[in-house]
This record gives sequence, structure tokens and C-alpha cells, in this order.
Amino acid sequence: VMRCCVCLFQQSLRCSPSKMAAGESNSRSSCLNLSNPPRQSVAQSGAASGAASNMTATPSSSSSSSSSSTASSSVDASAAVSSLPSSPASVLVYREPVYNWQATKSTVKERFAFLFNNEVLSDVHFLVGKGMGVQRIPAHRFALAVGSAVFDAMFNGGMATTSTEIELPDVEPAAFLALLKFLYSDEVQIGPETVMTTLYTAKKYAVPALEAHCVEFLKKNLRADNAFMLLTQARLFDEPQLASLCLENIDKNTADALAAEGFTDVDLDTLMAVLERDTLGVREVRLFGAAVRWAEAEAQRQQLQPTPENKRRVLGKALSLIRFPLMTIEEFAAGPAQSGILTDREVVSLFLHFTVNPKPHVEFIDRPRCCLRGKECSIIRFSQVESRWGYSGTSDRIRFSVNRRIFVVGFGLYGSIHGPTDYQVNIQIIHTDSNTVLGQNDTGFSCDGTASTFRVMFKEPVEILPSVNYIACATLKGPDSHYGTKGMRKVTHEAPATGTKTCFTFCYAAGNNNGTSVEDGQIPEVIFYT
Repeated sequence: VMRCCVCLFQQSLRCSPSKMAAGESNSRSSCLNLSNPPRQSVAQSGAASGAASNMTATPSSSSSSSSSSTASSSVDASAAVSSLPSSPASVLVYREPVYNWQATKSTVKERFAFLFNNEVLSDVHFLVGKGMGVQRIPAHRFALAVGSAVFDAMFNGGMATTSTEIELPDVEPAAFLALLKFLYSDEVQIGPETVMTTLYTAKKYAVPALEAHCVEFLKKNLRADNAFMLLTQARLFDEPQLASLCLENIDKNTADALAAEGFTDVDLDTLMAVLERDTLGVREVRLFGAAVRWAEAEAQRQQLQPTPENKRRVLGKALSLIRFPLMTIEEFAAGPAQSGILTDREVVSLFLHFTVNPKPHVEFIDRPRCCLRGKECSIIRFSQVESRWGYSGTSDRIRFSVNRRIFVVGFGLYGSIHGPTDYQVNIQIIHTDSNTVLGQNDTGFSCDGTASTFRVMFKEPVEILPSVNYIACATLKGPDSHYGTKGMRKVTHEAPATGTKTCFTFCYAAGNNNGTSVEDGQIPEVIFYT
């Protein structure tokens, strides 16, 4: 490159090499000596590939008039050379671009990649970041407009800017460089520390392909300890698919996700989005403890003292999403009842809910959470419904087994023959051989007087193993009800999507039984997940 510059410069001065070689004293007084020009500075553009070089040449110390006239003619002949200053001690500075770089790039992609973050041919600069972290980044309007509708409007739209320097204080320099790298070369450069800012930048400048790469990176790196943080960002950036994956991860690993440091940093809306889910796999008392930790952190962010009153204040509507009725009376008494967050009236009503029948209305949700995913299934074991099945405090029981592992989440029970009525009921699943109660719930249900079944759910799913005998038990308190007849000993459920079959086998449960059998009685429906 240096030799090309020398030759071109010599031609511009109309000096032949022979003249430069002959008569050194005369030639030095008439021409600049470029055979070995001294360099004051060589500056590259900052690009990884290199860019234009700033080269300097100093004139001879001679102050003859011929030297001045020759230097003046060189300015007229070559636009690449800056004008000579009048002082003989001054420095001549000229800028020469990298010569013939195009010949070394065989494809359009290589040529555009060379121009990334390069001063060569650049016609706009971005001042990215703010404060001491501002970076001046060169770019090319055409390349940006081709890759982004936002840049196209910025440079070519009706309100196009004419400025050659554009400030972007809301964008991180690393994220903006990642965006430009993608626009110039299709290369993706993202990492754990830059992925969120790159996603923001890609969205701001409408580059959906880079957005997709960022989301895919987040999916691959989604874990229980960062699920809440990523959920917050997914909601902020309106990424529903990523948000759904975060929620599924929280469902599967609820305890670990709640224990992560990032949990207490989420916003209130994100907290509520999680607490309202029916699929969290954790005891309700642990959810309450996590909500209290979040409230303490939020009170500190709002510069409030972490008093019970302030914790309740910052929790707001999120408190009503804690399902206190799903706790045991011992869990409630040891934790929430003594926290000071609940009012005295709420504490009393919940204690009554735990201890008396009929249960009074409470202001909190009593719908069980099921930590299982997939489609809810159910089987009906009766073919016909008849009237008048009475109750005297004795349990209706039926023994059953299945051919594959399932999780029972509730029963469907028959209701009153006398119109709309409320029932009190205790449901249980008992392991037959050990007589161990695996799951139970003291609750109630309302019926409308029809022959339909009415759902009564367990507080938590009950695991049922294949080829093991269990007893389904329901003790109802209320008026005479409908009952089922023409029962089936074997009932098979086939999953419509996969064709997987779950086979139930029913047998009479001996002992203190209200009369339910395989042929007729109560407990017509089993609700389960596979």
C-alpha cells in the first residue's frame, strides 16, 4: 500500500524515478522526499478487520521558494493530501483509505462483513450509551436500511434525519454492536450478559430474526434459578412463548424457583401471574413464606419499614391469591395466623373453616392446585342414574386398581334429588394393605338438583401405582341424592392424542360401607392425570 501511495504521489508531482535518483541536493529542494517518509501516527478505525490508516509525511527543512511552489502544486494535483502549512516546521497529514480491499473479498457477505464497525465508506456515526460509557460507532446507512425498517424510516422516510451523528442513550454499546454484526454478516454474538439488552435492541429496531436468536438462547439457558428473572423480562418484552416456558419451569421446580435470589426482584404483576396458577408444585404454606420474603424486599425498595401492615400494603391483591384454606390447621396456626399480615377477622374465619361444619365462607380461594401438566381425564363407572340414596354418617367406599401410574385429583359425586342443595363431604384415598390415608379433604359442594356429577377435589394429587389396591371413600352429610346403577367392573380411558389406555378395575370394599358397590351407589367418577 505504501509503495502504491509513493508511486501515485510521484506521478502527481510529475517527477520521474530517475529524476528523484539524480542530483539529490537539487531534487530535495524541489520535491518531497517520499522514498522513506517518516511516520508520525498510523491510526486504525477500531474495526477488528482494520480500516483506513492516517499516515504523515514531513517536508525537508529547506525553506527555498521552489520547495514551497512544489508543495503547492502537489495539493492541486492530489485530493488525498492536505494543504501545506506556511511554516516549514509544520507536519503534512493526509488520509489514504485501504486500497483495493474489495479484491480480497470474494462474496457480498464478506464485503459487508468487512464494513462492520469500520470507518471505510461510513456515512453515519452513532453515539451509543450514556455518561462515561458512550461509544462512537461508525455505520453505513444503506446497510442498516436494508436490514431494518426502523433504520429505513430513520434515513429515507418522510421525517428522515440528515444528521451524521445520532445519539442512542437508551442502548448498550455491546448490544448495538451485536445488532450491527447481525445486520452486516448474519453472525449472532450474544451471551448471558448481553442477551437481554440485545433482545431489547433487536425489538427496538424491528429485527425479528435476531429476536428469535435471543429467545432461543434464553430457552436453552432457562433454569429454575433464573426462571423468575427471565419471566419478568419476557413479560416486559412481550415474548409470550418465552413467558410460557418460564411458567412451565416454575410449575415443575416451584420450590427451587422460589428459593432463587431473583424471585424477590420480580414486579408485583409477575408475582400475581405466578400465584394465580393452579399448577404450582409446592405446599401453600411455602408459597406464603415466599410471598412474605418478596414483601420485605418490596418494602425496602419503597423505603418502607417491613412491618406487617406495610407487607400487606405492598402485597396488595397478591395476598388474596394465597390459598390459605389448602393449608392444614397446624400450618396455618404456626405461620400465617401469627404473621400479623392477616386481619383478625380473616384469621377467625379461616380457623372456623378448618374446624367446623358447615364451613363458613372465606375470602380466599379454596380450589386445589394441581402440579400436573397435560389434559385432565375422568372415567364414569355407572351406565344409569336412579333416585334416592340416603346418608347416615357412614362412608361410601369402593376398591379399585389401575394398570399404569396415575394421579387422582378428585371425585365426581351425585347431588340432591330435591333441587339445589349444599353438601358437606370428606373424601379420602386409602392404601388397602397398609390402611394408610394417602390423601383427603374436608370440604363441601353445591349441586343444582340434576343427575350430573359434582366435582370434589383433593388438596394435592394422590399418586396411584399400577396393580396396587386402593379404596376411594366419600362421607356425605346432606339430603338424599341420586345414585348410579348398572356399574362396570372394568372401565378403560383412552387418550385421544396418544391412544394410551388407562384401565380401572373396581371391587367391593368390605367393612363399614354405606352400600356402594360395583353395581350401584356413590363415587361414580374418578378425575385424574396420567
